[in-house]
Amino acid sequence: MKLKTNRGAGFTLVEIMIVVAIIGMLAAIAIPNFVKNKNTAQANSCIINMKQIDSAIDQFAVENNKRDSDPFTEADIKEYIKGKEMPLCPAGNVPYRLGATLGATGRVTCENENSTPKHKIKN
Repeated sequence: MKLKTNRGAGFTLVEIMIVVAIIGMLAAIAIPNFVKNKNTAQANSCIINMKQIDSAIDQFAVENNKRDSDPFTEADIKEYIKGKEMPLCPAGNVPYRLGATLGATGRVTCENENSTPKHKIKN
């Protein structure tokens, strides 16, 4: 009595290794692009947050007849920000730094301003 073996059903080791190699190459291409796009999105969101804070500072100054040499605090501008809370930088959830006076250069800055891509408002 002969045993019937069905060697045609299934995948060979070579076929499986080829599939694994293809998946590895696709991952090697996709992951760096994903990370770059994530970093760019975080930087763009950070810049938008800083512009919102900068606009709140301007609005506070106009409504309260402040001069460039006048100081301001985070509490002064919170009511001019949506949600009444200071946003955080999405890259690490760090708070933004505020300048000392209304006329200070770089009134709003981020800890990540020297990262790539830059978290910096263009003047």
